[in-house]
Amino acid sequence: MVVELNHTIVGARDKIESAAFLTEILGLDPPVAGGHFLVVALSNGVSLDFADVPEHVELPSQHYAFLISEAEFDEVYARVTERGLTIWPNPWMADEGQINHNDGGRGFYFQDPSGHFLEVLTRPYGSGT
Repeated sequence: MVVELNHTIVGARDKIESAAFLTEILGLDPPVAGGHFLVVALSNGVSLDFADVPEHVELPSQHYAFLISEAEFDEVYARVTERGLTIWPNPWMADEGQINHNDGGRGFYFQDPSGHFLEVLTRPYGSGT
């Protein structure tokens, strides 16, 4: 059996702001409308479909991790730094301002406008020697 993730819905306080934030930080194509969603296409065929969540509805923080190349890491790091965003090398938010070197790569965590915890990494977990 072959199973692939096709898309997931990302709840946002402002889907326009959150989708634009992600595409700008990661250097992706702008989001496109798809019904009442704003769709962000990733290079592996998966899409993140942003939807507004009303203020009176709880919006729990989610975690989204993005595998990128070493060159893309430098670009993403520069865009995050230019915006003055806080980064952490780990999900428990210790060692603010640092990156990690897990599995011989580089990575860090940061938050989007809706409070979701985003991660970029250059090596998949468990791939190190």
